[in-house]
Amino acid sequence: MNAAISHKIFDQTFWLSPQRAIFWEEEKALIVSDLHFGKTGHFRKSGIAVPQAVYKEDLQRFFDLIQFHKAEKVIIVGDLFHSSANKELDWFERWRSDVHVKLILIKGNHDILKDDFYSRNNIEVHTKTFELNNFVFTHDQADVEEHPDKYVFTGHIHPGVQMWGLGKQSLRFPCFFFCSKFAVLPAFSHFTGLAMIEPCKSDNVFAIIPSEKNKNTAATIMKVSHFG
Repeated sequence: MNAAISHKIFDQTFWLSPQRAIFWEEEKALIVSDLHFGKTGHFRKSGIAVPQAVYKEDLQRFFDLIQFHKAEKVIIVGDLFHSSANKELDWFERWRSDVHVKLILIKGNHDILKDDFYSRNNIEVHTKTFELNNFVFTHDQADVEEHPDKYVFTGHIHPGVQMWGLGKQSLRFPCFFFCSKFAVLPAFSHFTGLAMIEPCKSDNVFAIIPSEKNKNTAATIMKVSHFG
């Protein structure tokens, strides 16, 4: 497991992982967003040949993070699943039967499975928000203004940052994006696009840099001090 970077909010310690997750130390909670489990199966069902290895790697990485941090609960900030049920979700159900950790899902726009699927897999579901101590978890940034006295964790947009080098060369990376009132988590799934953010100088941005040898499973994380 590659090295994480700590980030403090309200005297709480959050460890930002290059595996696209946050570990909340005081609550022993893993925080993730936009896993989109079943997305590759959804594409294959539509005739688009996406390899199953993408989904298997995401599911294994999810398991490894839970085990590594000895997490007691996982807070999923929306889009745990991608669409209607397909064969890939059978793998999730088998995985779930072997992993005894509390799963808390704040529904995202892609979480459209029937209620019995969530209850059968012991997933605690919240329709819009979940609150714990001084923090709120919700999928969409549109809900941030409803919680002026809390710090809000969101997902949904799959944030990315563009970094410039010499000769006007630039690269784009997924990132953690922290503003004064809210944070946006990177998409946990590797099978997603990026929405470029435009941070202010007071914001904190942490880019996830993939390894040249294994871009799917290895990465490092670094704080971005300039954006252009």
